[in-house]
Amino acid sequence: MSRKVTVSKEIILDAALKMLIRDGYASVNIKSLAEEIGCSTQPLVWHFENMEGLRMALAEYAAEYASKKAFQNKVSAKKQNAAEIFESLGRSYVKMAMKEPNLFRFLYLGESPLGKPYDLKDISRNKDSVLMADGIAGMTGISREGAARCIRDTVIYSHGIATMIATGVYNAGEKQIMSMIKSASECFLLREGGDAL
Repeated sequence: MSRKVTVSKEIILDAALKMLIRDGYASVNIKSLAEEIGCSTQPLVWHFENMEGLRMALAEYAAEYASKKAFQNKVSAKKQNAAEIFESLGRSYVKMAMKEPNLFRFLYLGESPLGKPYDLKDISRNKDSVLMADGIAGMTGISREGAARCIRDTVIYSHGIATMIATGVYNAGEKQIMSMIKSASECFLLREGGDAL
């Protein structure tokens, strides 16, 4: 009769995510994770086979966690305009860089084994961005292509600020940072011939 595993995959991934957020990705290995959970290394090996399996599962789990967190406090899209949705996503992105810099570095600065978190060509083509671009175009009178360029440029600008925060190069309050991002976004809109939101 095989031994019943009492340490679930979710318990392992929760503990690994907590370690990643608290101590950074380099701190997560089979031995340190087993110590964190208070078990032997056997359940980890049983669920993930090896460190590579654990790394891939952790990367997917961390990305899902960040995505849920970004949308958890968001009002339904029907009650928000495109600019508010875009701003709320930007705010959650910056908050992650400020409050969970290890997670930000893992997901957005190349530590994750999943590779690039996004491709700049895809930013203006994914479904959510197309809907936001359509909404912003309708509100400002610019073309959808112009709105897509504004979204792309705002994402690039925001990513730069968030990277500087997560790596300790820049330190400012959330209100100041969001004001900077909003100002830059408005400049991008004006460049395209639209009005500020």
